[in-house]
Amino acid sequence: MTTSDPLGTHRARRRLRTTLRDGGPLVGTFLKLPGPDPVALAARAGLDFVVLDLEHSALDERAVTDQLRLAAALGLPALVRIPAVDPGQVNRLLEAGAAGLQLSTVRTRAQTQALHAAARYAPEGRRSISLAHPAAGYGADGLDAYLAAEAADPPLLVAQIETATTEDPLPELLDTVDVAFVGTTDLSVSLGLSTTDDPAPLLARTAEVAEATRVGGTALGGWLPQHTPEALARFGLADARYLVLGSDLQLLGAGLRGLTAQR
Repeated sequence: MTTSDPLGTHRARRRLRTTLRDGGPLVGTFLKLPGPDPVALAARAGLDFVVLDLEHSALDERAVTDQLRLAAALGLPALVRIPAVDPGQVNRLLEAGAAGLQLSTVRTRAQTQALHAAARYAPEGRRSISLAHPAAGYGADGLDAYLAAEAADPPLLVAQIETATTEDPLPELLDTVDVAFVGTTDLSVSLGLSTTDDPAPLLARTAEVAEATRVGGTALGGWLPQHTPEALARFGLADARYLVLGSDLQLLGAGLRGLTAQR
């Protein structure tokens, strides 16, 4: 079967899912700075993916769209973190070449169902169809080939679990996503923990998320400041297959502070 994949988006999604299935880990970072350089540097560094941040940054949709197209051209899988499901925005981000979507602060199954519906075409979802975008080759390969490619390699969906409790049981909440992502910073705040407190409550909550992923076959993910055995142990993410390490802004700040420390 001939499939349409002019940006390599479907190949990128397939590569991510294959690595998740085989045990990973995938290693990426958040990009919060505008322009082409953060994307190019991430690709040059050999990261498995990046997450363009539409929640905690000054990036707007136009800036993210431009970065998505560059990431696709460089062969770098790029997801987008969104604070809420806006079906129109979800469609535009996917049409620009997003490999997937990462939804923040998930507390209910309704949120993940809405994300799934917005990211999938009928009959599985309610995403509006158009071929007038780069991810479909502007229609050059036809509707059937594009829909077949989307059905075979749909967008990667990531649910951020970052509260002490959720309104629905975790296994039900995660049944339509690929990754359960532990937002360790927000989760620590939700649990009332400071950076010097005993991490036992955080580890217990992360273990609950990890158990839910084992029940439902979802991959475990999470945020770490750095990829070290100590950080993996502190946050309970030793078995995580999808790791987001810091951010471009954090790495820049650390580098600059390192320069001044040498004076």
